[in-house]
Amino acid sequence: MTTPSAGWDSAYQDHLPPWDIGRPQPAFVRLAGSGLLSGRVLDAGCGTGEHALLAAGHGATAMGVDLSALAIEKARGKAAERGLTARFEVCDALHLERLGESFDTVIDSGLFHVFDDADRARYVTGLTAVIGPGGMYYMMCFSDRQPGVWGPRRVRREEIPLAFADGWAVESITPDTFTVNPIEGTTSVSAWLAVIRRR
Repeated sequence: MTTPSAGWDSAYQDHLPPWDIGRPQPAFVRLAGSGLLSGRVLDAGCGTGEHALLAAGHGATAMGVDLSALAIEKARGKAAERGLTARFEVCDALHLERLGESFDTVIDSGLFHVFDDADRARYVTGLTAVIGPGGMYYMMCFSDRQPGVWGPRRVRREEIPLAFADGWAVESITPDTFTVNPIEGTTSVSAWLAVIRRR
């Protein structure tokens, strides 16, 4: 029987997926450098762990979750190699409430845009369960400014505040870029960086 993680596991076998660049995205490096990745930090859809490890390296109590067991195995290996303390667990990001934990900050690099409308609502419900009032959600997603049709679903700027209309305050949405492994002749793609606070 195929496990839910099998499809995502295949993305990490034998090659590097476009999003796994072996280092954190520059936008999150800037956030960490500004002291914004502190306290208890959850990296939702952490992949091989670069952003959780970034937060841990800046003194946060960091945890990463991903549906891919293979990605989590790789993330744990990176933590050991780098001498950083971070927890990594296999978890469906559509059920974050099952963690039974709360966090000061959740970071999301390229997860929000994989969900259809129904799953997007479920994901936001899960975020509400794990981020307490005043907590922060930093999200970077694929932008509709990116030309072409390859890659994940493009997100329009106005979709973000609509998804977070109940119980959240969208503090900013700014154009940014994802660095990617070469795909379709490019190493960067258009993104939105959203800063959202739990009311």
